[in-house]
Amino acid sequence: MTSALTLTGSRLHEGVWHGELSGAGSVDGTVPDLVMTWRDEELGTPEIAAIPDQTGRWAVRFAVPAACITDGVQSFTLRDRVSGDRLAAFALIAGEPASDDLVAEVALLRDELDMLKRAFRSHCAEGDG
Repeated sequence: MTSALTLTGSRLHEGVWHGELSGAGSVDGTVPDLVMTWRDEELGTPEIAAIPDQTGRWAVRFAVPAACITDGVQSFTLRDRVSGDRLAAFALIAGEPASDDLVAEVALLRDELDMLKRAFRSHCAEGDG
């Protein structure tokens, strides 16, 4: 079964994830059945509120539990509980990243590339003078 829900925007602000959903329920007013997961554990159902004067659109909020904010990369996924489809995902990166973490490796490579670019530009500038 494929979800009839569509995520049209999301953000994380002051520890609360916000999103806006549209889709199923626009005719009968059924509230979507969503679940937020972390490390394949269900964290719970986000707050869902109909957006006034916009049938079939919902504001979705989920406060990220403090226990989930820890070193490394923490991935969160919003799913339609009925279909199992992933509607949104976000990650928090904190502390000392794990050495085998791909995201952390890319960030380190970017830093090293920036350092090499500065050194190369400095070298080229010395050669011109």
